[in-house]
Amino acid sequence: MPTITLKKIPDDLYETLKLRAKLHRRSLNSEIITILEDATMSRPVDVDAILTKAEQLREKTAGYSLNDEMLRRMKDEGRP
Repeated sequence: MPTITLKKIPDDLYETLKLRAKLHRRSLNSEIITILEDATMSRPVDVDAILTKAEQLREKTAGYSLNDEMLRRMKDEGRP
């Protein structure tokens, strides 16, 4: 199995990786491999589920309309 050596890892990144590994009860090496797998492995996309959610959102927001003036006013007034 190949080995990779990383150099010049910023201290804050290293500490974050160590913390993540501890939280997930993994070694630092295993945590980094998991992160790399998540970042590089393709996942199947359920197009029908995405389209269904989009349609539900459209139906839910159909009665609302926003224009530039309304958005500008909300920004000027500040939002809670």
